[in-house]
Parts: sequence; structure tokens; C-alpha cells
Amino acid sequence: MKQKPRVRKGSTKVWPITREEFAERFRARFADPDFEPLAGHIDALIEAAWKGYIDDHKSPLTRKAGRGFANPDFKLPVEWLDARRRIQEAEKRQKDPKSPPRILIVNGSARSDQTCPGEVSKTFRLVKMAEEVVRAGKFDCDILDLSRLTAEYGRVIYPCKGCVSTAMPLCHWPCSCYPNQGQGQTGDWMNDIYPMWAAAHGIMIVTPVYWYQAPSVLKLMIDRLVCADGGNPDPTSTNGKDPLKAKEIELKGWHYPRHLAGRAFTVVVHGDAAGTENLRRILHDWLVDMHLVPAGGDIDRYVGYYEAYATSHDDLDADKGLHEEVRAAARTLCEVVGKIRSGKYRPPEVETPRPK
Repeated sequence: MKQKPRVRKGSTKVWPITREEFAERFRARFADPDFEPLAGHIDALIEAAWKGYIDDHKSPLTRKAGRGFANPDFKLPVEWLDARRRIQEAEKRQKDPKSPPRILIVNGSARSDQTCPGEVSKTFRLVKMAEEVVRAGKFDCDILDLSRLTAEYGRVIYPCKGCVSTAMPLCHWPCSCYPNQGQGQTGDWMNDIYPMWAAAHGIMIVTPVYWYQAPSVLKLMIDRLVCADGGNPDPTSTNGKDPLKAKEIELKGWHYPRHLAGRAFTVVVHGDAAGTENLRRILHDWLVDMHLVPAGGDIDRYVGYYEAYATSHDDLDADKGLHEEVRAAARTLCEVVGKIRSGKYRPPEVETPRPK
């Protein structure tokens, strides 16, 4: 017989930092000499921000959850409720047989000519090739360009906090870990990204290999999509972030809702020396674990194998075979999406006797 759940403690203490450390970190955002005439205003902002930090103002803007929740009177963050609404609207469009088919193409590269590399990524060029095919097939197409994280002011995806590893019901769909106003963790891009995935009938991930692994911009999104696979759509059932309550719910039998199941996918991975096959497999397995449907046509290729980085775009220019493989993968994805929507393709329903 299993023991009753309990919550373990013992992490290294990191909260709170001192008032002096807080002020130093806050001022560091305004190191540009242009802010010097505003020093008094910055000091006033530090006072207000310190109060929010020390009083632990996670989500001060809330309203009652309302109908459809286990506890309608429980107050939820307005940002979470808005993200939930947009996801539900996207899901409604996605399930509407009269809506046009939609493909989401994800650019997993962090490189951009809008930031210090000063040059467009090869990944982005491959994305544009795929987009041409998708749009030529009369599909709607969304481009999720994750290089915006490195190039765009205020654009951020915060890291996953690992709520799943405490108990699956503690991981909410969509994620409720952010914003955290007191910690200055605001403007989380995932609230825009979740509806993009929910609206899609097919997903195409195009990415380079960074040191044998997924680029950090892509991995941030992957980790934060954990709530799409088994995430709890009702934070009121766990009294917000009550770990003991979540453990009790999970041990009673959690049903692991698959919020993105049934969407088709394909993966394109490229590199220059090593790691493409491993990353392709990792991405494929991750998407299958979320019950997405492999469309076939996954690619892992090398561009300018062990050649100079300085001429890698020239190598891509010359690799006409890769261009056609990427276009073929996009066409295959569109074909499978069409079959799924018409009912001509029904992926096998696999029972999961041991959900994670």
C-alpha cells in the first residue's frame, strides 16, 4: 500500500534576496546613460517593485473563475483566463469542418539578421520554402519564428518549473506559473504560442542542431508545452498551486487529457557536423508521446558537412536536393492533414496502460 502523499522540502534558499541586491539588479536594466535624468523616478519604481517582490505578488490581477470550474468562486489570474479563452477559440476553429486547414511551421533557430549574427539563418530559408508549398495548397499558414526571442525587445519564454514532477494535476493547461509580477516575470510569449498550436491541423518543425541538441529557444517552447499532454484545465481543482492537493488528485486516478492529440506533424533537422539524427528522433518521439500523428517525411541532413561556416549559405544554395526534400515533407504533411480532416485517415488508437 502506498504511503499518503507528502510534500518534500529542502531546496537551496534563493528567496528573498536582500534589498540591496534587488535594487542593484533593478537598476542594471537602466544602465544606459540616457536614463540618468530619470534616476529619481527609477528609485521610486524600485520601492514599488520591492514591495511587490517581498509581499510575493505573483498574480495580483484576478477575477472569479466562474461557471465550468470546480470552484467557481476561486480567483484566477486574468492573464490565464485570457489565454484559456484564446485557446478555446482556436480549438473551436480547428474542429470546425468548414474552417480552412491550417499548418504551423516552427523556426527553431535562434539566429537572425536582426541581431548580432547579422545574417539570416539557413533554417529560416528552409521554413520559407515549406511555407510556399503550404500556401500553394490553399492552406492557412502560421510561422512561429523562435528567433524573435533573441532579436525582439521584451520577447521571452520563461523556463518550465517542473510542476509535473510534483503531480500532473499541478501542471495547468495553459500554464499558470506565469506571470509572476513580484519576480518581474511578465510578458510570457507562451500565452500566444498555445493558441497557435491549438489552431493548427498540422505542425512542421524546422530546426538546426546546436551542440548535439535542440537550440535553447526551441527547448524552452518544448518544455512549456508539457501542459498540453496531461495538463489540468481547472486550476481551481488544485486551489491554484497547492502541491498536496494535486498529489491527492493524481493518486485517485488522473486521466491525462491529450490537448493536442490528432494533429499531424513532420520534422526537418539540419546540421553541419553531427547530431541531426538524434535530434530528429527526439523531436519525433516527443510529438508522438503527445499523441500527434506522424505524417512521414521526417528529414535529418547536413549542409556543408565539415565545411567552413562562412560559406554555409552557399552550400545550402547548391543543395537542391534538400530544397526538394523540404518541399516534399511539407506536401506530405498537407496531404495527411487533408486525409485526417476528411475522415480518410484514422490513426490507430493506442491504449496507454502506464501513463507518465
